[in-house]
Amino acid sequence: MKVAVIGATGAVGREMIADLDESNLDLEIVPLASARSDGAVVEFRGRQVKVRAFSLSHVKDCDFALLSAGGDFSRMNAMAIAKLGPVVIDNSSAWRMDPDVPLVVPEVNPGDMTGVHRKKGIIANPNCSTIQLVVPLSALKAKFGISQVHVATYQSVSGTGQKGIAELAQQVQGHFNFKEPAPRVYRQPVAFNLLPAIDKIDSHGHCFEEEKVIRETRRILGMPHLEVFATTVRTPTFHCHGEAVSVRLGRKVKLEEAKSVIRDSEGINFVDTDDVGEMPSPRKVAGDRGVWVSRVRLPLDTEDSDWLQFWVIADNLKKGAATNAVQILEHLATAAGVRK
Repeated sequence: MKVAVIGATGAVGREMIADLDESNLDLEIVPLASARSDGAVVEFRGRQVKVRAFSLSHVKDCDFALLSAGGDFSRMNAMAIAKLGPVVIDNSSAWRMDPDVPLVVPEVNPGDMTGVHRKKGIIANPNCSTIQLVVPLSALKAKFGISQVHVATYQSVSGTGQKGIAELAQQVQGHFNFKEPAPRVYRQPVAFNLLPAIDKIDSHGHCFEEEKVIRETRRILGMPHLEVFATTVRTPTFHCHGEAVSVRLGRKVKLEEAKSVIRDSEGINFVDTDDVGEMPSPRKVAGDRGVWVSRVRLPLDTEDSDWLQFWVIADNLKKGAATNAVQILEHLATAAGVRK
């Protein structure tokens, strides 16, 4: 099986290659990027593979194409790639709300991928914050039902790619050299700061990142009218997004009942502890492929409630992007009988 990785030298593209490297599937990669990366090399299964400048001719013999080259590139090229035969798994926001393009988290809605070839041949990878949110929400929905979600996100600079990582690193170094930070990627300095909105803000006060979380959560869960209230915050951390979540369930539950559902759910690592030192944090979770949940609790002074609160965290470059895309590929490949 041949897999094209387009955007192979970017932050997410490199993680895609790392996840493919560790996959059990029998495959070879075709790493592609912009012209400025032509001739670079990536490591894959013990050998050096040359990166080539993207051309449709390089993908025509591939079975899958993983795209992480930005929304403009995907809008211009994804359909042309799919018409050549590969199933396109796109990490940008370009196709996420297209009704003919499945928006998929494999633990939540794998059935939405059925018949992808009969549609546009594209599968959309959700927003990083959405992916980790819907995994526990889906489990709670299946057992109790849900009617309302409140989420505040704490998102690392790697959500902006290599340029976000570089800006934070430069500002931290500059701070200790008594240099005034000069923000370029963000509108304010991000080091030792919190930025209370991510991306552009619309006329109603919602930023684009919040809109993505709200609309994508509704679509993935199949609940177009679900009430979702989101506040997205950029934090001075390099990796991982954390989320403080409050969800209104379809009925009252006791704490142990809710914990049991989360503990037994596919794709969730549940840390049931009162020791803050053992709770999942960006430093603990960075590089991990899973979704981590802790601090599951009912409202204060209640024995049972239809409200539940928890903390969920994941590496946004792994489960929030590359790993989810590779899991989609693995699901489709396995269903097609590709040899492991």
